[in-house]
Amino acid sequence: MQTELSQQLGVEHAVFGFTPFPAVAAAISRAGGFGVLGAVRYTDPDELKRDLDWVDGHADGRPYGLDVVMPAKKVEGVTEADVEAMIPEGHRQFVRDTLAKHGVPELAEGEASGWRITGWMEQVARTQLDVAFDYPIRLLANALGSPPADVVARAHDRDVLVAALAGSARHARKHKDAGIDIVVAQGYEAGGHTGEIASMVLTPEVVDAVAPLPVLAAGGIGSGRQVAAALTLGAQGVWLGSIWLTTTEADLHSPALTRKLLAAGSGDTVRSRALTGKPARQLRTEWTDAWDDPAGPGTLPMPLQGLLVAEAVSRIQKYEVEPLLGTPVGQIVGRMNSERSVRAVFDDLTRGFEQAVDRINRIAEGSGPS
Repeated sequence: MQTELSQQLGVEHAVFGFTPFPAVAAAISRAGGFGVLGAVRYTDPDELKRDLDWVDGHADGRPYGLDVVMPAKKVEGVTEADVEAMIPEGHRQFVRDTLAKHGVPELAEGEASGWRITGWMEQVARTQLDVAFDYPIRLLANALGSPPADVVARAHDRDVLVAALAGSARHARKHKDAGIDIVVAQGYEAGGHTGEIASMVLTPEVVDAVAPLPVLAAGGIGSGRQVAAALTLGAQGVWLGSIWLTTTEADLHSPALTRKLLAAGSGDTVRSRALTGKPARQLRTEWTDAWDDPAGPGTLPMPLQGLLVAEAVSRIQKYEVEPLLGTPVGQIVGRMNSERSVRAVFDDLTRGFEQAVDRINRIAEGSGPS
C-alpha cells in the first residue's frame, strides 16, 4: 500500500492511524503505518511529554505524528473559568437530573474529572505544541480546520508536514490557501467530528479541489478493499481512527465499553452534539438520546458543551453505566467484532488490499473477477 506520500514520509503502508493511546500509535508505526497520537485530552504538558517519550521509545525509529484541536483564529485571554461562567444553570440541572435518573454515583471527594475538552483553547494547544516540537514528529494534524498561520510556519521551519481535516471541498480549498500540506477528507461515516457528505462522494471532490496536494480518505474504512477503493478515488492514503479502539493495545479502561463496541452494528451510531457541541459520530446511547430529545434543553455550542458534560462523562465511564456509556466511533464499528492486535489489523488490511487489487486487475484485463 505504497503511494508518493507514504514514500515521502518513509512508511511502508499509506495507512495513517489516529489514536488517543500511545501504545497504539507506536504499534501502528512499528507495523509499517504512520501513528498519530491525539493530544486533545492532555491539559498537563508533563503528561504529554511522558507519553511522547513512550511513543518515541517504542516506535522503533519509525515516523509518527501528533493531532491537536486548535482554532484557526487566535483567541487569547479567555480562561476556562470564563467559559464555565457562560454555562446556563438550566443545562447544569439537566445533567444532574439525567445522572440521577440512572443512579450514577458521584466522584470521590477531591477526585478531578479525567475527561475535559480543553485542548481547543489557545494556551492549552500552544503548550502542547511547545512540547511536541521537541520531538522528531513528522506530521502535525489539526482536527478543527487549519491551524493559525504562525503554527503552520513553525511546523514548516522544522520540516514537519501539516494536515487538516475537511468535510467539504470548500473547506479543503481553504486549507490549501492556508498552506496546509495534506488534506484529510473526512466523510459522514467517520467517528468524531464529521460533516454531512459521504466518503465516496467527498474523497474525489476534495482530490480535485486541492490538486496536487495529497489527500487522505477518512470515514467508513476498515478493510483492505476499502483502502483500495480510497486510493482508486485519488487519495494518497487513508486516515483510520475507530478501527484501533478494539485492538489489544488500546487502553479504554472499560470492559463494558469494549463489549458494547464489539456488539455494535454499523447502524448503532449517531451524529450528535451531546459530547462537544459540534456534530460528532458516536455510539448511540440513552445519554445521546437525552440530549437530542426536543423536550430537553438542547446542546450548547463548542466548547461550552464539552465543559458542561466533562464530569458527567467521567462518572459514566468510571462506574461503567452501560445505558449511558459511549464513545466517538464511526460506522465501521460494525466490522469491529473481535479484539485483535494492531499487527493483526495491518495483516488483514494488506491481505484484503492485495486481493482487491488483483480482482480489479483481472477485470481490467478482461478475465473477469474470481
